[in-house]
Amino acid sequence: MTRTPSIILFGSNGQLGQAIERVAEERGIACVSFDRQSADVTEAGMVAGALARVTGGLVVNAAAYTAVDRAESEELLAFKVNCDGARNIAEACSRLGLPLVHVSTDYVFDGTKSSAYLETDPVSPLSAYGRSKEAGERAVRDACAHAMIFRTAWVFGVEGANFVKTMLRLGRERETLRVVDDQHGCPTFADDLASAIIGSAARFQPGTYHVTGYGQTTWCGFAREIFRGQAKPVVMPITTADYPTPARRPANSVLDGTMARQTLGIELPHWTDGLRRMMEKLK
Repeated sequence: MTRTPSIILFGSNGQLGQAIERVAEERGIACVSFDRQSADVTEAGMVAGALARVTGGLVVNAAAYTAVDRAESEELLAFKVNCDGARNIAEACSRLGLPLVHVSTDYVFDGTKSSAYLETDPVSPLSAYGRSKEAGERAVRDACAHAMIFRTAWVFGVEGANFVKTMLRLGRERETLRVVDDQHGCPTFADDLASAIIGSAARFQPGTYHVTGYGQTTWCGFAREIFRGQAKPVVMPITTADYPTPARRPANSVLDGTMARQTLGIELPHWTDGLRRMMEKLK
């Protein structure tokens, strides 16, 4: 039998999964990790077998189909991973009496609200990706009474592909970047989210929570912060209509984190602080 871990992680090869592994190791916290090869979440038998090999701990589902635009043409696959996979993990956790943190998204909302979204606001996803994640949330709630759902947003980190890395690459290639300035959200440093997930084991309370970086901005504002202090590239604001994509994005997906702060003691640093620390690590 494997010694008792503190964290049992599904989706270890993703951006957040890699951050969770690294943060856990830095803190000396045991973490048993499963990637798609060792435990494909869409296969209920593989999930059950993986959990049978450990003796307890906080289960974290960071496995997800995250290709937002491609999901418009691969909706069945998105649902298979984000809904069926979430259900498989939640059902296994329920049978074994294991607590679960399931990671979801701001894209479960349609963006029509003028203020920050609360956990109690009605969901109405605009995209196939958003629909698959919202269905995953319902599957987790139905299958496991001991589950916390963490909705997060605009995740960026040292590992994996993300907006910051894309901007840095484009900034080396172009003198001017045109970036959408009418979509509002809360950028979230993966290391900070990983720390919150790991720390939530000590104050576990089932429910749905919004966990994002503090503060809000637009994609254009995010890009400008990335290149702060640099003469080039010049970041030019454009509208969503100027940059059409297969998937519709919410104009406002700012999440209110009051419940996570009051109930779990979770309050992530400002997103600009996370960006500064990421840039330092990349150097």
